[in-house]
This record gives sequence, structure tokens and C-alpha cells, in this order.
Amino acid sequence: MGEGAGAFVAWLGASLVVLSDGRRGLALGVLLAGAGVAVVAFPTAGLGGSAALAVGGLVAATGRLVAGPPGWAILPAGSTPRLVLCIAGGLVALWVGLGVTSGDGASLRFGVISTIGFGAARVLSSHDQSVVLSALALISLAVGAAVGLAAPGSGVVPYVAAAVIAAGSAWIPIKAPSAA
Repeated sequence: MGEGAGAFVAWLGASLVVLSDGRRGLALGVLLAGAGVAVVAFPTAGLGGSAALAVGGLVAATGRLVAGPPGWAILPAGSTPRLVLCIAGGLVALWVGLGVTSGDGASLRFGVISTIGFGAARVLSSHDQSVVLSALALISLAVGAAVGLAAPGSGVVPYVAAAVIAAGSAWIPIKAPSAA
């Protein structure tokens, strides 16, 4: 898979996290975003860093499968604004990644900008803990991949740290709210 395809997969995965409310949709979104971010980070992260991001995404997706509302719940009622966000946000991230900034790594910039932006939007717009934890996993993976934008060849430690944070966030116990 090339960098352009990896960037598209990262955007698609982040979009699924934005558009889903069920655990299966969230898990698939985290898995796709983790794989896409790992692919676009490969040129700067190397095999070790890229593999760490992929494994972090896989563990986070697995954790998402066991907690949260059941089912897929992709595009539930009232999700039109979220769909508009995914399309418009993707176009803005593409414009910034390709047109506004210069240099190598346009796919990495697009993948990182769209994943962090969509994750942050989902954190701010949801009250469901499983959704928020899924979005935080995306943000940590994308921040880890962003290390390659500032310090290419920085070693594997930042990528492993991001993967551990993403994987750990998916396994935080979710407590049901209680009205006392």
C-alpha cells in the first residue's frame, strides 16, 4: 500500500470513528486509522516505529470491541453534521497537506491533520466514554506519527510511546453513569 492509499485509509478510519456510535464501527475505525497512520509514517518512522503504531491501533481496536454500545451504529439518526465534517474536514486537510505546506510528506501531513482533527472533534462532541476513548486512541497514534514531521529518524521510542497510550486508552474500564 502506498503513502497516498495509507493517507486515505487513515482518513477513512478517522471518519468511521466520527460517524459511529457502536463498538464494531468504532473498532473498525480505530483499526483502519491505525493501519493508515502506520503506512504514512513508514518513510520517517522506519519498520520499528511503523509496526509499533500498527500494533497500537490493533490493540486499541480489540479493546474497543469489548466495551461500548453493541453493534455497528454507523450513521445513526442525526449524524448529517458529522458526515459534513468528514467530507469538509478531509478536503481542508488535503488542501493543507498538499497545497499550503511544502516539502516531502504530504501524505503524512494529510493523515495526521485529518486524524487529529476528527479525533478532537469527536472528543468534544460526545458524552459516550467508549467514543471518547476511541478518539483519544486516534489522537495518540496521529501525534506519534507526527514526530516524523518534526524529527525524522528520531528513533522508535516516540512511536512506541504513542502506541502504548493508544492501546491503553482502549482498555480503560467504562463505568455506567449512576443517578444518585
